[in-house]
Amino acid sequence: RFAFAADLGIDKIMVYGVDLEEGTLIPNDPPFVATAPGAGPRHFAFHPTGTFAYVINELNSTITAFRYDAQNGSLSDLQTVGTLPDDFSGTNTCADIPVSPDGRFLYGSNRGHDSLAIFRIHPDTGELQLVGHESTRGQTPRNFAIDPTGTFLLAANQDSDTIVVFRINRETGELQFTGHEAKISMPVCIKMIK
Repeated sequence: RFAFAADLGIDKIMVYGVDLEEGTLIPNDPPFVATAPGAGPRHFAFHPTGTFAYVINELNSTITAFRYDAQNGSLSDLQTVGTLPDDFSGTNTCADIPVSPDGRFLYGSNRGHDSLAIFRIHPDTGELQLVGHESTRGQTPRNFAIDPTGTFLLAANQDSDTIVVFRINRETGELQFTGHEAKISMPVCIKMIK
């Protein structure tokens, strides 16, 4: 019933009603939710329950959690958390943000710190608690994907030409390098086919 578009340039997530008969999008009421000025919302993901949604902000290296009202298509800000360790002082931008299929964990990619930030999702509130960071064993992790079973995560390191495979710990959300990686020229997007 609704479509969402993260607009990095205007720091908003645009919300549209979907007219299936006409095949058109209609600005919702409200038509957007704003992120912090200069945050740069890049990718948007729903929790499997449809109750919560998350956006990763490319420019200020944060993730914002929202409560989602499926009746009117509105998003209410719950929390914003950083994706970087407190002691990191280099340049970083964020890219991708999937939620695990079981809805227990969320991951965000850091390009600069070259890591995946790992968060536990509170089942009742949707709020995020930092678990830790895992190096992607490459440079500029632009995109990554979790397999449909929630067992493996594949990270695409654009500037080191690798896709690296991690096993997901189902209890903690932590990632363990499997020893497997593929050499691929500048990988930027991974899609899983069921």
